[in-house]
Amino acid sequence: MFSLPSAIKNFWHKYEEKVVLILGFVLACAISFEAGILKGSEIKENPLIIEKPIENNTTNLSSESKENTEKSKEKIPSVDKQCVFVGSKNSNKYHTPECRWAKNIKPENLVCFFSEDDAKSKGYLPDKNCIK
Repeated sequence: MFSLPSAIKNFWHKYEEKVVLILGFVLACAISFEAGILKGSEIKENPLIIEKPIENNTTNLSSESKENTEKSKEKIPSVDKQCVFVGSKNSNKYHTPECRWAKNIKPENLVCFFSEDDAKSKGYLPDKNCIK
């Protein structure tokens, strides 16, 4: 019959080097971790805060870049007060202007609809997140 102490002895003789190596590795990891924790608790630094001054872009622009800015403002349509629904040229969904998805639409891609039928007639579908 096979006894437990002899099984342990056989296991130890067979795997002694590997067991000692693994235990040594685990012990070294534990000591390194604790040393890091102790060293970290000694360091009490304030968090790094990066502050960037606000610059007025119109004062730093040359006359050429001011003209480009004015031209781009003319090209960008804004949400009309009469727009009941808005959509994107790149999508087939329409939203209410207050919907968070509508606010993500780039101004140059904005399409204005004056009614739900107007949006549907142009092939747009209601967004299920905004329109119930």
